[in-house]
Amino acid sequence: MVAGYIPESVSRVGSALDYAAWAPYYERIRLELGFDLARERSSADRLLELLPADAPLDPLGHLQGLVRGRDAIVVGLAPRWGAPPIWVLPAGRTHPVVLAADGAASRCLDAGIVPEIVVTDLDGPVPAEVLANSKGAAVVLHAHGDNLEALDRWAPEFHRNVVGSWAGKPEPRLLDVGGFTDGDRAAFLASALGARRVLLWGFEFANVDEEPPGQRLRKLAKLRWAREVLGVLSRSGAAPLLWWRRDGAIVPYEVGISGASTQ
Repeated sequence: MVAGYIPESVSRVGSALDYAAWAPYYERIRLELGFDLARERSSADRLLELLPADAPLDPLGHLQGLVRGRDAIVVGLAPRWGAPPIWVLPAGRTHPVVLAADGAASRCLDAGIVPEIVVTDLDGPVPAEVLANSKGAAVVLHAHGDNLEALDRWAPEFHRNVVGSWAGKPEPRLLDVGGFTDGDRAAFLASALGARRVLLWGFEFANVDEEPPGQRLRKLAKLRWAREVLGVLSRSGAAPLLWWRRDGAIVPYEVGISGASTQ
């Protein structure tokens, strides 16, 4: 399998990619990076046990009112990026909705921004995500084969407005609208929920914090896939996908990644 290969045929159901169209992309990712499907299922089953009793059977329907018709700002955790300067955006009829990818919740809270949605697989500064939830943020907890212990430790700390997700076929109380890492899954989610536009802030794919060489290479491999699957969303999602750069420019996603730097 060639890393980054994306089939041409992508279908949609309403505002979301059809799961049947998305599944082959994740299968390629899974095979390249060595994810065990049985472990993914076990983690998803454990998440179902840990979700609050009032977790909605229809997670997408539950979240839709937060996003539909609004600009969605998806905040990533690229090194040396802060929270998005929302105040510089032109005033519109509705205030933009903020979706924080994992540890980006901490950056948002530090800037006085409570994200409406936090998308997390619990490998970042989780206490900030718990705090955001206590302040009203909805939380999308993602189960995968490597975070069973994190689910046991942290899932009970989220007490309200919690939904589940995993990388398999959607089912009651578990969504999958596409995407791979927390950041691109949040972008897919925003599109699926009917965002008017999806703006990416704090996204980079070749610049990571210093880590042991093996971890660094694996993280870069994941980021390469994140870049590719966001390309799928830019071509096939219902909402325009835009890159909000640090210099203030807002450009189409594919244009944004064509240059040598996104700084």
